[in-house]
Amino acid sequence: MKEINFEHKMAAHCETGTVKALLNHSGLDITEAMVFGIASGIFFGYLESANFPLPSFIVRNKPGSIRTNISKRLGIKFNTQKFRSAEAGEAALDKLINASIPTAAQVDFYYMEYMPDWQRVHINVHFVNVVGLNEKNYLLSDSYFPKKSELAKTTFTKARFVGGYMAPKGFIFYPEHIPGNIDFVPAIRKGIKKAARDMTRLPVPFIGVKGIRKFAKKVVTWPGKARDIDHLSHEIMKINILLEDQGTGGAGFRFLYATFLQQAAQLLKDGQLEGMSKRMMAIGDDWRNISYFAAKIGKQRDLGSERLNELSEMINNMADQEQAFFSELYKMAK
Repeated sequence: MKEINFEHKMAAHCETGTVKALLNHSGLDITEAMVFGIASGIFFGYLESANFPLPSFIVRNKPGSIRTNISKRLGIKFNTQKFRSAEAGEAALDKLINASIPTAAQVDFYYMEYMPDWQRVHINVHFVNVVGLNEKNYLLSDSYFPKKSELAKTTFTKARFVGGYMAPKGFIFYPEHIPGNIDFVPAIRKGIKKAARDMTRLPVPFIGVKGIRKFAKKVVTWPGKARDIDHLSHEIMKINILLEDQGTGGAGFRFLYATFLQQAAQLLKDGQLEGMSKRMMAIGDDWRNISYFAAKIGKQRDLGSERLNELSEMINNMADQEQAFFSELYKMAK
């Protein structure tokens, strides 16, 4: 097994963890929270589509945006590649690893066989770092697993070239150039301003705070969209999954964003940002209360109008809090 000397660490989220690990390996001292904040990762969107059995929501920016925003704001150049054939994609990845270049790959999470079966679901936007190989296996550094893990090359290549929504198409990337002296201050301010703008100022009825209000309004209508009580129970419990498990870092990334604001406050010597970090932690606590409440009523099948109205009120309260928070944050960033 050829193994690159690469430090493996678990992280709150796969994309931020992967980007952070690659940048650290290349000599840039940056935290996962700082990557997330500079890249304006905090977000909310309420999604209704024929593709979804019931409406759903997202709590972070579009997959891939972490890398592109970090590149734009810090002047880092990533080499990115997609491929038309699995053979070409595997050959290119092998060449990079043999050249001792750790490389991130986009995959379908389901095929990461080192993960427990109950965690593995089909989602095409999982990111891992490839840090070694032999004739049969790749060595992976996955932010969601406590140690480096081997995976059969055939399985990994399949994961890179599955079809479906947001198909990876063999996508890989690695840092090609990192500026010698990076000024983090303007990057932090731009990251904050963009996130606050997305949450409060986009004229789209399902994005940002408007999306949270739509979520609060629409959740009471979910019983009419569900096939039966079991289906409804599953969708209500999924609120907990989206906020805590897939919104990794906890409370829909609100705790991770609070950590970013705290680190930014220390770097900028800004007491106001320190106070905003504490406010975001409190907002995260309230989102977590929603997670627990949804999990509880979903598990107990306690899904009458009284409980759903209570859930709706809790979500609407979050809209009020985040409206006030991000409006103030936007003014500070300006």
